[in-house]
Amino acid sequence: MLLLDGTILNTSLPAMAFALKVTPLTLSAAVTVYLLTGAAVLPLASWLGDRYGQRRVFVAAVATFTCASVLCGLAQTAPQLVVARALQGIGSGLMLPTGRTLAMHQARKEDIIGITALLTWPALFAPVLGPPLGGLITTYASWRWNFLLNAPLGLVSVFLILRWFRADEPGVRRPLDIAGAIGAGLGLALLIGGLEWIAHVLGQGAQQLAAIGTIGLGIAFLTCTVRHLQRTPHPVISLAPLSQHTFAAATAAGGTFASMCIQAPPFLLPLLFQLALGRNAVNAGALLLPYFLGNLGMKSVTTPILLRFGFRRVMVVTGLLNALAISAFGLLSTGTPWLLMVALLSFAGCTRSMLMTSINTLAFADVPQSQRPAASSLFSVSMQVASALGVAVGAILLGLGQVVHGDPQLSMGDFRVAFFAIGLTSALTVIAFWRLPPGAGAEMMRPTRKA
Repeated sequence: MLLLDGTILNTSLPAMAFALKVTPLTLSAAVTVYLLTGAAVLPLASWLGDRYGQRRVFVAAVATFTCASVLCGLAQTAPQLVVARALQGIGSGLMLPTGRTLAMHQARKEDIIGITALLTWPALFAPVLGPPLGGLITTYASWRWNFLLNAPLGLVSVFLILRWFRADEPGVRRPLDIAGAIGAGLGLALLIGGLEWIAHVLGQGAQQLAAIGTIGLGIAFLTCTVRHLQRTPHPVISLAPLSQHTFAAATAAGGTFASMCIQAPPFLLPLLFQLALGRNAVNAGALLLPYFLGNLGMKSVTTPILLRFGFRRVMVVTGLLNALAISAFGLLSTGTPWLLMVALLSFAGCTRSMLMTSINTLAFADVPQSQRPAASSLFSVSMQVASALGVAVGAILLGLGQVVHGDPQLSMGDFRVAFFAIGLTSALTVIAFWRLPPGAGAEMMRPTRKA
């Protein structure tokens, strides 16, 4: 419910714009504001969970997201929709880290692999399933059902949370670090907003410079905020988990950029199939099915593979294979046999799933239980930035390919530049995984004890 709403509107924007009597470009704000408000409240998740209890905050976030979804579905004007999407983004920004904290809080280390495999699959499937699902709902029902379907799902979710999650007591009541909250929230909003912006205005002179300036301002805010968080006695979000080698490798040292490379192909592939290979929208959507099935097929073998070979070996090998698969997309052409294309897409889906699950699991391998709320918030920030980077970098690389080839129309050569560059970047991120100690995450490899 949460992750689909980040991508499901992309194919519905023309119909929504027609119904609300505005241009599709105007409604792009409904997509962007969701990401911005979600990023802005992410740093507060850990503090709110400590102060009011993780379950209480999680229920409030799900309820906020559900109510906002209904308001989105009932919106009669574009401004109403944008405001409702902003409220929905606030719910989403608190749901993801708090839900992960609840799932991990009492988990034994040997259970984290299985838990993470379950938590990871929506992040893998949503970018692939969101656009075609949104198109189907809009075509055969109404764009409003993209939002209204969240109402029953949200109500069931709240019931199940209250039924199965034990009520937790609030933790240590830290004073709110206002400077840290504003700096982190504003920095993330500017960074992600700038990345989304530049993906739409590449090559447009002044707007492109303004987008780059926004990204730079976001980085400056985040840099100052990191220094503040390192000095203040009660940071809004603790950076202590970054002292763990495994957590740093899964986030800042390599995992964020590896995840960026994982998120770029779902954006680039539909464009490749339609603009370079001449497929129609239906065929392009169908070609993503093997990619999705490859993701799904790995779920049953991910845990046994990690238990058998360990994190370092699996992440190095899978990272290289994923880089190879991404680069191979640049070799596709109109003459590529259909079976070979399907095989490549399935293989890429498998490596993508294995690498993403490994990154998600490794992040919590050595994090003490007391630091898991902060680790969850930091990891959510990492994934949010990676998702924005994946789309923005893919669009930028396509634009650079056009500059190199001097053709205003996208061609196979432009996609070749994009896929080769992303493949090379993916291969370079393996260095961070290679530097892991051979026994990284070993405590999670112990056989699960019977109760």
